[in-house]
Amino acid sequence: MLHFDCLKDYSLENDFVLLRPLEITDVEYLLDVANEPSIWEYSFVKGDGLENLTSYIQSAIDMRKAKKEYPFIVYDKVQKQYAGSTRYCEIMPALSVIRLGYTWYGSAFRGTGVNKHCKYLMFEFAFETMEAERIGMGAYIENKVSIAAMQSVGCKQEGTLRGIFPAINGEGRTDGVLFSILKDEWFTEEKTKLKNKLRV
Repeated sequence: MLHFDCLKDYSLENDFVLLRPLEITDVEYLLDVANEPSIWEYSFVKGDGLENLTSYIQSAIDMRKAKKEYPFIVYDKVQKQYAGSTRYCEIMPALSVIRLGYTWYGSAFRGTGVNKHCKYLMFEFAFETMEAERIGMGAYIENKVSIAAMQSVGCKQEGTLRGIFPAINGEGRTDGVLFSILKDEWFTEEKTKLKNKLRV
């Protein structure tokens, strides 16, 4: 059973990033970043433009109230700017499992170590405070950047969901690739490996 209350405010932070609960007023902090078209290329839920971003954030907040997801806004302490958003989703307390998803950052924050710092904090909190047994992730099969990012933080590829997404070009369907990291893997090796990769 997960030790987690979706209605409680949790903030995760270190010297480089801060993750705090996403709020509707964060539209103003994220709008410029969310207007970068490349962010939504592999997303069937769009957050570009004021209307789309407002709807995107409100939907995330509603899912938190329903105790199904827990969205964060990400603040880069080095650049002193809001970088994007990420969340725990598909929270299943009875199975002690969750998924990480809806992760996006502005182009200025990619390749800077922000993602690895965020994943480290989210893994650490999920496995060591929530006592999760498994964290799942996934991506469009064409999204090589996201797939490489998941592999770089210690996730193992475990399968393919055939035809789960509408194709990016709007014609037909495309596959999703599944990844996961388990609690035992985190404690025995992946925590140390990821910590050693954090940019300082």
